[in-house]
Amino acid sequence: MDAADFSAVLSEVRRFVRERVVPLEAEIDEKDEMPADIREAAKKMGLFGFALPEEYGGLGLSMFEEAQLMFELGYTTPSLRSMFGTNNGIAGHVLMVGGTEEQKAHWLPRIASGDVLASFALTEPEAGSDPSTLTTKAHLDGDHWVINGAKRYITNAPLADVFMVFARTDPDAPRTRGISTFLVPAGTPGLTVAPKDHKMGQFGAWTADVFFDDVRVPASALVGGDDGLNRGFPTAMGCIAHGRVHISALMVGMAERLVDESVAYASTRKQSGKLIGSFQLVQGLIADSQTDYYAGRATVLEAARGFDAGTDTKIGPSCTKYFASEMVWRVADRAVQIHGGAGYMRGVAVERFYRDARLFRIYEGTSQIQQVIIAKALLGEAARG
Repeated sequence: MDAADFSAVLSEVRRFVRERVVPLEAEIDEKDEMPADIREAAKKMGLFGFALPEEYGGLGLSMFEEAQLMFELGYTTPSLRSMFGTNNGIAGHVLMVGGTEEQKAHWLPRIASGDVLASFALTEPEAGSDPSTLTTKAHLDGDHWVINGAKRYITNAPLADVFMVFARTDPDAPRTRGISTFLVPAGTPGLTVAPKDHKMGQFGAWTADVFFDDVRVPASALVGGDDGLNRGFPTAMGCIAHGRVHISALMVGMAERLVDESVAYASTRKQSGKLIGSFQLVQGLIADSQTDYYAGRATVLEAARGFDAGTDTKIGPSCTKYFASEMVWRVADRAVQIHGGAGYMRGVAVERFYRDARLFRIYEGTSQIQQVIIAKALLGEAARG
């Protein structure tokens, strides 16, 4: 995007986040729902398609530009980003990376506009950190595929218009080579979405289990057509790598907000007749959090550059996701500590962000999975013993 145009986008998003969404955070957390007017405003701003190609109605941002946008969106409740994150990220990218031209033309413009909400159905009860062990199956019956299985913790499932479903299509192939992806519209007979999950945090972002009981979809629902058969796993991994940089930038935005909340509180709260910001131990907590924030921002931008250049699409995304998720958790913990007893009270921003931040060390690949990916990529055969 032209630099001036991109700067205008960032400015508009910053105003939207800080003037319209931040004042609603407590309400969103309490009601576990994103207001309809916020959803409509996000559509008008192009936020449902910022990472999708311009030819399909998106903004066509690079990973480096996307990271900067995520810094702004991360400043408020992560449920805002979750509302359109799968359209831009792991769900939308499935079609961008693996879809046929017909599939892209049919779905991507509606996904980019927000008229269609897409959901990424990969995780299962027994296939989380290692999705290659998934057991959902699909077999060809005439000119239709029949899907059976269950998915767990699927983001936006209660609201989704279409699911990108990963299922095993060759039970005899090695675990990572016999998986395909299917476009399954909501309302297809046999597809059932369970009640939304009641989570620790990130209220306003809905997840739920999804069940497939002899769900029949036409052969054209196979993402990538014949060329996509048994190609689902590498497609998913490519989409997840993009998502790791994306979500890491969101965490940096949250860390910035937590530092701001910490500084504001320490600058006004008094103890023993003095501002707590004058206490060196409190100063140390704030200094550590600002340093963490700086390091996280630099790490994300470096990973984004490597991703755009194609020079690092594996180690970089895992390194930045690992560092940023642990970083924002440290910053959130310090923010609660600085607030003292007030930081443990519902209705205080840092208490909410503390609950929200905990999930980042789990989804898009746990911290432990990132360690394994990084180490194996560096050690090669030596990692196998």
